Amino acid sequence: MATNRIKDPVTDTETTGHEWDGIRELDNPAPKWLMYTFYATIIWAIGYWVLYPAWPDLFGSGYTKGVLGYVQRVEIEEQIAAKRAEQSGMRDNIANASLQEIRGDADLLSFALAGGRVAFADNCAGCHGAGGSGNTGFPVLVDDEWLWGGTLEDIQYTILHGIRNSSADARYSEMPRFGRDGILNREEINDVAEYVLSLSGNATNAAAAGRGEEIFVAQCVACHGEKGEGMRELGAPNLADDIWLYGGSKATVIESITNARFGVMPGWTGRLDESTIKQLTVYVHALGGGE
Repeated sequence: MATNRIKDPVTDTETTGHEWDGIRELDNPAPKWLMYTFYATIIWAIGYWVLYPAWPDLFGSGYTKGVLGYVQRVEIEEQIAAKRAEQSGMRDNIANASLQEIRGDADLLSFALAGGRVAFADNCAGCHGAGGSGNTGFPVLVDDEWLWGGTLEDIQYTILHGIRNSSADARYSEMPRFGRDGILNREEINDVAEYVLSLSGNATNAAAAGRGEEIFVAQCVACHGEKGEGMRELGAPNLADDIWLYGGSKATVIESITNARFGVMPGWTGRLDESTIKQLTVYVHALGGGE
């Protein structure tokens, strides 16, 4: 790269001295329109700093408030408050009504389903998927198959108190870690997995499934039932319906038997108000067709 500043013979403009592959850079000033635009942005920025909140306050009071005192957060909060005031009548009616009364009133039901859909998207979809479609380890809510029961009251209790969290009122169950704690050896776990898969017609080794049935009767029927039909009182899943919370491959079933599962759901008491919880209850209940 050359560094000589020479005049371009075509334009008679001095170059900057920079040259790449025989191409010299002319030392032309920036266009006036560009400079004027640049100056305008500086003036605009100074005006913005004066009129609106802009600079962190070095003396600990947060930030400069600006001459206009405009804060978008305040405007949004006011809009939310106005909407809540507008809806307060219906929300109060829902808070004071029973779940069955909400289901039986067309206006309350319509409002609850709309509000529940929004509350679900804000608070529940991150785990249960959009529209309750579910994720690995988080139940599908649209199939009307329920671990803890699918009545309005069952769903409301689950939302209020959650599952296996620190609340004394949370739903709670715990599966033994049959492999990690040495209750069953690898061969026995393999046989039980084959038997569990056989309940939904997915076993690949009939002899192993036969051996696994004896172990299942001794170790698993107390929670999962004699035919693997599950027990809602304990949140023990149905093993015969070919619906799997963590996956239905043999490797996944072996993993569940070996190390157990311990899914946790937060309780929403104190996080959501009574009206919102009832709206969520009615919405989730409707997703699966309702019991």
